[in-house]
Amino acid sequence: MEVEVVNSEMLLPPVFPFKKVQMGDKYPKGHARGRHWKHLKQILQSENYHSGPVDAPNYLNIETPPSLYPSKKFCDITGFEALYMDPRTNLRYANPEVFKRIRMLPNEYVQRYLSLRNAAVILR
Repeated sequence: MEVEVVNSEMLLPPVFPFKKVQMGDKYPKGHARGRHWKHLKQILQSENYHSGPVDAPNYLNIETPPSLYPSKKFCDITGFEALYMDPRTNLRYANPEVFKRIRMLPNEYVQRYLSLRNAAVILR
């Protein structure tokens, strides 16, 4: 029975309908692939922003009102989002390991970290 299957001339389609489309069929040689991104200069040239209202926001005047959401607080040591603040040094920290490091820092280093975020406090 196996001999009959091997000798039979079955023609299989090159691409099965349940499989993904082959890249060569989808994008023949020489054709562009996917989405084309425009640079800011191309966007400004294609859109006529000078004819619109002056106060309408666009790429030329990116002034927006202040955010309605509170600003995020970041850890002074690691840069991750800080959920805690040390009451003694006023440094923000993200996890207990960083808190242990903060407590071992000399006052001079604590002052430097505070001055980086413009929150210089004189510790005693």
